[in-house]
Amino acid sequence: MSLYGNMNTKDDTQGCACDLRSDTMTQPDDAMRAAISTAIVGDDVYSEDPSVTALETRMSQMLGKEAAVFFPTGTQCNLAAVMAHCGRGDEVIIGDSYHIYCDEAAGASVLAGVSMNAIETEPDGALSPALVSQNIKDDDPHYARSRLLCLENTVGGQVISLVKMKAAAQVAWNSGLAVHLDGARFFNAITVLGCQASDLANCADTVSVCLSKGLGAPAGSVLLGNQDLMNQARRNRKILGGAMRQAGVLAAAGLYALDNNIPDLAQDHARATRLGDALSRLNVGDVKHGSNMLFFTPAPGHHQPLGIHMANAGVRIGGQSPAIRMVVHRDVTDEGLDTAIAAFRSYYS
Repeated sequence: MSLYGNMNTKDDTQGCACDLRSDTMTQPDDAMRAAISTAIVGDDVYSEDPSVTALETRMSQMLGKEAAVFFPTGTQCNLAAVMAHCGRGDEVIIGDSYHIYCDEAAGASVLAGVSMNAIETEPDGALSPALVSQNIKDDDPHYARSRLLCLENTVGGQVISLVKMKAAAQVAWNSGLAVHLDGARFFNAITVLGCQASDLANCADTVSVCLSKGLGAPAGSVLLGNQDLMNQARRNRKILGGAMRQAGVLAAAGLYALDNNIPDLAQDHARATRLGDALSRLNVGDVKHGSNMLFFTPAPGHHQPLGIHMANAGVRIGGQSPAIRMVVHRDVTDEGLDTAIAAFRSYYS
């Protein structure tokens, strides 16, 4: 069973009132589908898709970066960024709980020949500037060359302060390293921080932003940075097989999300808080919460029967262990959340 799956006793496509497995489960709403259907498109490999160009320009302006490149996936986006900063035999310093290290199939090492030096993250997901400094290697032929620091925000739903982000980044810059920010849930982070997009983007040389999670687009991520790095990233996208043709149908969804869906993230966070509070009141396992995510650790032996019970109630949860990750997103309604809370209560009654 996949860690991201669910232990169901009936057809997954039927009777789902609330899907908490991931914010990638969002479905385009009617207005987004209308934007997709009317998108003006061209061949993006020839730089002739006006919708893609509009999305890249809009994101560059929002985050205060010189240029942007549209990618089909966040994993490819991050890998292209690492490749733009590093050559074979170089090293990335990265948090040991970060997505690039844990959940992207070691692509930086397998495909780019880049070593990943994973260092311990702090409880809030941040990287200690002192630990970053300790792990920057001298320029010695015996060692991999330290070239890049990879940051992340949010981390498991936890939002890292701008002060901590800048402190870690500054250590890297002072030593001649570049900084990349995996901002898959970038807009969740700035919603909690209450800052401008450029404030968080200024903590890194390059930033990847996913449009298919909390913002609800069907696919797509955007990489941002200076023009030279983005030229290299566009070449890397081709090398990695990610160049697209009439990609404006996807870019139009991203533009619609930027125009309409960012304010709704605060509602997702509020609903996640409500679910976390309800689980905490049951006092049946550890509950950790941040932004739109929560992690619930039931007692040993309860994972499978709990998953089956929730599925039968029309609620899908992940199959992780020991902590089950639950993610609230724009398709989780108040009514669906009520169903989920009632199902948890009935299981533990």
